[in-house]
Amino acid sequence: MAAAVAYRNIMRAARVAFEGDAPTLLAAQSRIRDEFRSKQALDPKDSTVSEGIEHATQVAQFLRQNVVQGKKMEGEEKYKLRIHKDTERGDNESIKSSGSGVAGGGCCGGSNKRDKVALV
Repeated sequence: MAAAVAYRNIMRAARVAFEGDAPTLLAAQSRIRDEFRSKQALDPKDSTVSEGIEHATQVAQFLRQNVVQGKKMEGEEKYKLRIHKDTERGDNESIKSSGSGVAGGGCCGGSNKRDKVALV
């Protein structure tokens, strides 16, 4: 029963995360089905079953809250982000107040203007 709930939950989360991106959604759904089918014959009392259900629950939460898709705007160096009601929005206070940051400034080790993309 818990496995069926986890399965439905992760499939719904994939639909939310990849809405409007059919190839990615189909790939995610296929992978989810394959993973659940591969564990279908396990004994429900097996500890790997409860671990798998917990993992599926965590993946579903991550997909809902942390996956944001962007689409490049035609003729611009900007991306339109698809942020939905479940997207986690932080205030970045820990980043603003830490002061340590990355040596050289910017993100990912430096501030190369050529690599930066403006987000809308």
